[in-house]
Amino acid sequence: MNRRVLIVDDEPDVLELVEFKLTGQGFDVIRAATGVEALRKARCESPEVIVLDLLLPDLDGLSVCEILRAQPSTRDVPVVVFSVLDRPLTSARGARARVFRWLKKGSEFDSLCDSVSAAFDEHSDRVNRRVKPEEHPTRRSAG
Repeated sequence: MNRRVLIVDDEPDVLELVEFKLTGQGFDVIRAATGVEALRKARCESPEVIVLDLLLPDLDGLSVCEILRAQPSTRDVPVVVFSVLDRPLTSARGARARVFRWLKKGSEFDSLCDSVSAAFDEHSDRVNRRVKPEEHPTRRSAG
């Protein structure tokens, strides 16, 4: 099974570094530099995890998350925020975004692969539960 990750960041150096780190861990990487490009690639490329910066040139990362959550094809894809901004703990927008994990660029870079792996595992489990037919005990008629 492909382990596809969409990385969204407008800084080319960050994109390259994150791609290098994730491909070294066996992930297939898709890149996007803007929010609009990220939304298009999320729909067309079907990544299992999205690594998202919050500071993008066209749409902010939380807006991207809100749009992803509103679309059936992307609503369940885990998002790992990777940004210089701190987590909006009490923000209603932050709650609606349903972010899997928030990582701060620089100080939490080493945690990125582990976070992406954990998000991938959760997504795979969710898909498998949805696809696997439920087991129901067979009813026997009294007879």
